[in-house]
Amino acid sequence: MKKKLPLLARLAGYRVEHATRRTRQLPVNLTVSVTYNCPSRCATCDIWQKKVDDLSLDEYGKIFRTLEKVPVWVTISGGDQFLRRELDEIVRLIKKEIEPTIINIPMNGVLTERIFSLLPRIAEYSQGSQLVLNLSVDEIGVAHDKLRGAPNNFAKLLEVAKLIHELKETYPHIVLGVHTVISKFNVARIPEIEREARAIFKPDSFITEVAENRVELKTTDKDISPDPADYRRAVQHLKATIAENRSTIPVARLVESLRLEYYDLASTILEEKRQVIDCYAGWASAHLAPDGNLWGCCVRAESMGNLRDHDYDFRKVWFGEIAESFRTSVKNKECACPLANASYTNLLLDAPSLARVTANMLGLE
Repeated sequence: MKKKLPLLARLAGYRVEHATRRTRQLPVNLTVSVTYNCPSRCATCDIWQKKVDDLSLDEYGKIFRTLEKVPVWVTISGGDQFLRRELDEIVRLIKKEIEPTIINIPMNGVLTERIFSLLPRIAEYSQGSQLVLNLSVDEIGVAHDKLRGAPNNFAKLLEVAKLIHELKETYPHIVLGVHTVISKFNVARIPEIEREARAIFKPDSFITEVAENRVELKTTDKDISPDPADYRRAVQHLKATIAENRSTIPVARLVESLRLEYYDLASTILEEKRQVIDCYAGWASAHLAPDGNLWGCCVRAESMGNLRDHDYDFRKVWFGEIAESFRTSVKNKECACPLANASYTNLLLDAPSLARVTANMLGLE
């Protein structure tokens, strides 16, 4: 096992790799999709239509051990992750084999019984990392249920939020967030949704994602993205509310500071349809699909190779020829998207953006 480099040294390394096209490091930001299956039928997502043979717990163990404890931020996504009965054991493996600083789990709240069974164990197993639980709230009340295609979903989210608040009393490493997908269907109501969601769920943070055409979600032909002008108006409101509701939790405050930069970045990308700052998908961030395919990002969802065909060794795929081809395409700016997860990493690797994020987090702006 190589000695772990400090985060700042790793970030500097990614900048050198991007400039020289010589990749030597594993990604610092990793998304692990554990299933495409989902009981929801969201207006902005058709991922439930995809059927694959999900990786087993044993296979995850083999893969995670080859990551050399490099990833700092691990997101566990779906589909609906709680359809995996062993989700708590997947979290345990991530904590044991990767030891990330942050484990992020977006939650739709549909499978309430399963959530109440698994979440206490997930809280226990994730101690030592910051566990960020983001409730997916795209509207309020019945309007949310309609947009998410899940009857009684909003009422179930209220139950899950209550559970998380109770768990926070025992597990201070938990951060409760509300996550809203901004689409053409709700962009005009974002100020109202944000205010009501904060009042109802009392989250530590409120964040948003742009509904976009992703290969992963089977939405490449769907008309779901907000009008750029409408989106910019919505995020101007969100930027103002961040200033009014600053968190005292370090990781939440970092996310807020990143959000202030991200909202302007995403607005410009939607308006100009170009990479505004360099993208490090395929260098600093990666996505592991449920069937073992490794992607540089979920928007393009182009397989660099399947880990099942490479002895479950992440490095064999990450440093392979197909991965290098993907990185060349990204460096040549053949794509541009406002994907929030990857954008966070990109902002940290862009010197002017990092300076503004740091100043904001420290209260110097």
